[in-house]
Amino acid sequence: MKVCIQLHLTLPLKDFFVYNFYSYKSLHLHLLKLMKNNILFQVFGSIFLAVIAGLMTGPDRAIFGVTYLQLFTLIGQLFLNALTLVVVPLVASSIIIGTARLGSEGSFGKLGVKTFGYFMTTSLLAIVTGWLLMMAFSPGSLQESPAALVSVAEKARLVALEQQTQGNVFSTIEQILFKIVPSNILAVASQGQMLGLIFFSLLFGFFSAKIEPEAASIVQGFWRGIFQIMMKMTQMVMKALPIGVFGLVAKVVASTGLDSVKPVGMFFLVVILGLLIHGLIILPLMLRFIGGVNPFLHFRAIAPALLTAFSTSSTAATLPITIDCVEKRAGVSNRICSFTIPLASSVNLSGSALYVCCAVLFSAQVYGIHLSFVTQLLVVLMTLLTSLGVAGIPSASLISVLMILQTLGLPADAIGMILAVERLLDMSRSVVNVFGNTCCAVLVARSEGEATDLIKHLKTSISA
Repeated sequence: MKVCIQLHLTLPLKDFFVYNFYSYKSLHLHLLKLMKNNILFQVFGSIFLAVIAGLMTGPDRAIFGVTYLQLFTLIGQLFLNALTLVVVPLVASSIIIGTARLGSEGSFGKLGVKTFGYFMTTSLLAIVTGWLLMMAFSPGSLQESPAALVSVAEKARLVALEQQTQGNVFSTIEQILFKIVPSNILAVASQGQMLGLIFFSLLFGFFSAKIEPEAASIVQGFWRGIFQIMMKMTQMVMKALPIGVFGLVAKVVASTGLDSVKPVGMFFLVVILGLLIHGLIILPLMLRFIGGVNPFLHFRAIAPALLTAFSTSSTAATLPITIDCVEKRAGVSNRICSFTIPLASSVNLSGSALYVCCAVLFSAQVYGIHLSFVTQLLVVLMTLLTSLGVAGIPSASLISVLMILQTLGLPADAIGMILAVERLLDMSRSVVNVFGNTCCAVLVARSEGEATDLIKHLKTSISA
């Protein structure tokens, strides 16, 4: 028997050229698409104009008796209010329909348990990575004049908040449990206390799948309609992102000058570092040692989906290409792919979860609030829970950040600082989101005993 040892331990030669040609062609097409991304250049233009406007006007310059700072604040606050307006119905409907899908007897069996367990594991690993990096580098503490960002009333409230977070551990845990299990769901939702809303939505969605099929179809159809409406409203609000960015960034620059450049720059680097650790170390290690897949082969197979995610900043918009790559290029069966990938696009957003945790901790650091260890664990828990309801559309993670800030009682003004780098971070975390989703499909397929094409390529690298 003649033994042929291939020197390249990746793909057969024909597939090697096909894969690379497809990837290079896809790269060219997606770079052209990125150049045509108007919203990206609009946001960068808004940031540039906001910095100039903030430096020129400062905190005291006025027109017709109204300071420019007040005008900037008005524009930014209207944008934040519009985002906050959609939070409760969007998150509730998203979690309800997602949990209902998992709770149905037809889908939530052994496969559903494995998939959901993967979602929670990778999201938690991403959140903890971001948490540790924020504690290590503390970018928000580089803000030289945090007092300029808040009013006198807010200062008093923040002092009280810091005292509360540093209080008795049992008392803090007790307050958290009362927030998770409230006595009036409508009251806590109207007050922005989202822990109770998330808990209620999880229960509601799960048990909506346990009633009579006809009634379940009506209830779930209603919430699917609500979710679709709120998605349309959110997309409409996001069209005003350049205007909101201008108001929020101009307010920060007018209040503090360029003092915020250093903390925002460090925040950007910390988040990028966290995404790199999660996307290039943690997930590939899981692929290699749990799934038995060569991570380089996997990267190559899903390259078109990653490029699409980067250019669109949307996990949802990338969904068709992701399914195509995972099924046809990575060789995962349709049974696994059709279940895990659509579900993951709305539930398993580990890159977004990492970013949300970092953004919330950054906001606390900017205002000089030293959160207790228990409160930081609450941030981790809330980030994990809200990651279930983050819609896969551009900049939707801002809604989760707002939600957690409201629950903690922190002002949302710090969002104006991170908006300067939000678009680049949104594109980057979308890539990690999609990569994590594809890893999920491969790992679940391996746990079900499937040998994907990537596994077969490894086994045939040395052929006889």
